[in-house]
Amino acid sequence: MTGTTAEPTAAAPLLDLQSLVVSVRRRRRLWGSLALLGLLLGAAVAVLLPPPPTAVTKVLVAHQDDQPNDPGTLILTDVALLHTTRIADAALKSLGSSTSAEDFMEEYEGAGLTNNLLEIKATGATGEEAVARAEAVAEAFVADHVRRVKQAAAADASTLLAQRDRLQKELDQVNEAIGDGPPEGSPEESANLETLFARRAELSSRVSDFSQRAAEARVGTPRLIAGTQIVDAPHTVKHSMPLALATNGGMGLVLGLVLGLVIAAVASVVGDRPVLRREIARHLGASVTVELSRSALRPGPLWRRGRRRAARSRLTSSLARTVRGSSEPVALLELGCPRGAGVIALDLARTLAADEPVVVVDALPRHGLAGGRRKSGDPEVVGVERAAALPSDRRRIGVASVAPGAAWSDVADLAGRAVLVVRAGHGTTAWLHTVARQLADRRVEVAGVVLLDPDPRDRTDGTLWDGPFPAPRVRQGRPAARQNGTGSNPTVQAVTDGPRRAERLPMWAARVPDSDQEAR
Repeated sequence: MTGTTAEPTAAAPLLDLQSLVVSVRRRRRLWGSLALLGLLLGAAVAVLLPPPPTAVTKVLVAHQDDQPNDPGTLILTDVALLHTTRIADAALKSLGSSTSAEDFMEEYEGAGLTNNLLEIKATGATGEEAVARAEAVAEAFVADHVRRVKQAAAADASTLLAQRDRLQKELDQVNEAIGDGPPEGSPEESANLETLFARRAELSSRVSDFSQRAAEARVGTPRLIAGTQIVDAPHTVKHSMPLALATNGGMGLVLGLVLGLVIAAVASVVGDRPVLRREIARHLGASVTVELSRSALRPGPLWRRGRRRAARSRLTSSLARTVRGSSEPVALLELGCPRGAGVIALDLARTLAADEPVVVVDALPRHGLAGGRRKSGDPEVVGVERAAALPSDRRRIGVASVAPGAAWSDVADLAGRAVLVVRAGHGTTAWLHTVARQLADRRVEVAGVVLLDPDPRDRTDGTLWDGPFPAPRVRQGRPAARQNGTGSNPTVQAVTDGPRRAERLPMWAARVPDSDQEAR
């Protein structure tokens, strides 16, 4: 069967939300640490920087222009007037303090609870000082408000009385004109006299009206004065340390978590390090065949060792089948996991050593295997310089690195087939393309990708079908399946499971752009 031509794929999205979520979740140590740091800082602030002693009082304020539909502008004006030097100086004068008004205004604050209820908070070195400051500020505000109400009432009354006096003078002039007129005269003089009488009646009514309004203005002032008073005596505010710890710690936790998530998201987008199977397989041009958690390669608790040993056994069995099915040496090429690649290489060598002599060729730049401690029965580990002198009857398993800075000449000398051992989220997109291009240039066939530390919730497909499909095979003794529903039995060659499987058609690593800009 011939290979099919690859269909043009849709353009990649500008931002892959699934990859972003996985990348942020993989950085849980970062945002978890920042959240914990925020929690500790908030708790430390609550313990080391407790709030100063605070006293609170409430003042009922009566306004002359109160309206049921007032949106609260009058009480906001009172809050603004509370922070004036006139009230601050009056409060300082009653306290007998020499503090400047500007500094004293920072020690108290006001807030409008309703349209007519004002709350005043004051701080001090002690609770008694805070209570005294709150009381002084409240009394200074009440006195200032009463003085302003009286001044407004006096101004209204004086204006009304001045208008009344002006009309009274005009009325006196009209009365004088009526008294000076002749008792009898011409019709024109009689009409003029009637006009004067009408004018006198109008002026008398207006004078009486202004006198009544002036009296009402004076009468309304006591009601406003009596309505403005301190309704809640100044008292200290109780401070609860557990509540402060919970509040500050919670705020710090939320702020640290948000900051950590933002940093993780930005770092994921800027770093451009693939974490999903489909992305890693697409950029490397090879299929992800096996996945393994990095914790399975390290010693762990007793109750988890059985599960980890089983996972490593499945990985080793899969790689052993790949190596036995190859007539040429196979190398393990690591990217971001040199220790893990070494452990996998030793496990693979121990498994193959039961059937044939095996030697491990170590080409790792760091964390090499040749100089490490070996257990009894472990296969022989040699360096690259001794690989040429090995006898031909020994199966060689190479282990090298394709990380930035590695020697590509060693990779070509180790084997013609390779299994990439890649740690998810380690290599950038550009470097994965570089690895695929370098292996393709050196005619190194990629047999598959072993993905270490994968995302446990990754359900994407990491299998590529870019090369020719394998020929259909059936077990010996089983009839071939019918095709196309014709009822005919085509001739199908039976394949037996011998000691050595037939070589599959090679699938070379796909060529990709070399430059960083094209790779992205």
